[in-house]
Amino acid sequence: MKLARRTFLHLAAGAAALPAASRIARAQAYPTRPIRLIAPFPPGGSIDLTARLIGQWLTERLGQQFVIENRSGAAGNIGSETALNSPADGYTLLLCSVANAISATLYDKLNYNFRDVAPVAGISRAPNVIVLHPSVPAETVPQFIAYAKANPGKINMASSGTGTSIHMSGELFKLMTGVNMQHVPYRGSAPMLTDLLAGQVQVAFDNLQPSIPHIKAGKLRALAVTTATRSEALPDLPTIGDFVTGYEASTWNGVWAPKNTPADIVDRLNREINAGLADPTLKTRLVEMGDEGTHRRSDLRSV
Repeated sequence: MKLARRTFLHLAAGAAALPAASRIARAQAYPTRPIRLIAPFPPGGSIDLTARLIGQWLTERLGQQFVIENRSGAAGNIGSETALNSPADGYTLLLCSVANAISATLYDKLNYNFRDVAPVAGISRAPNVIVLHPSVPAETVPQFIAYAKANPGKINMASSGTGTSIHMSGELFKLMTGVNMQHVPYRGSAPMLTDLLAGQVQVAFDNLQPSIPHIKAGKLRALAVTTATRSEALPDLPTIGDFVTGYEASTWNGVWAPKNTPADIVDRLNREINAGLADPTLKTRLVEMGDEGTHRRSDLRSV
């Protein structure tokens, strides 16, 4: 039985449109249940704070709860492995960070490939900040360098874990200034700050977000930020590069999904997150937390 040419073309066009229609329908229906957004560090740190801010925005925009799940350990690798090895259905996401890029070079074997993911959206780029316990007799970066050189090995430099941006910022400082400090790793920024505030450790190159309240309250002394330019959140604070030529370090974060997550779901999440980053209220909140600027989604492929 022969089909008329016009009938055949109509059927062919309809068949070709089915996959696109299916993708559109799936994107419009998503999400139909709560979504896990895994923050691979403990509560209270910059990753956790950013995840909760973005999660709240997405909850309001998409009508389903974005549940923040803190899975800490191994510089973020435990939570990252959990997220990226989950089903690729859009219901498990990862708040990724520069720690993922560092881990790829620091560890011989990871149970996930940070390049083999579905980048969803970049969120922010931010400086770290040198913060001292007030007992340390230094008001400026040069004074701190002089004090550290006069007390080699006696200063405990805390971090949120080996291989994190906080750790690497401190190690770069040690390398470029020749100071000798003892590295004390913690399982996240929040427990690190607890001991720093108590004077159990003396210095940290902390993410700006969790440190700002303590700096403004006078409980920690801030010396400088790690980026090449000053921070909008603390504009009176100099940069380390003002005193240590060539020094620069920053951190970034974004959202990843497991490989093979449907592109239409990734695109919808990207649009909604970017809408949040353009929202004046959310944007102001991020700046107040120390975040400065955003990465494009393509940047998350190339780090």
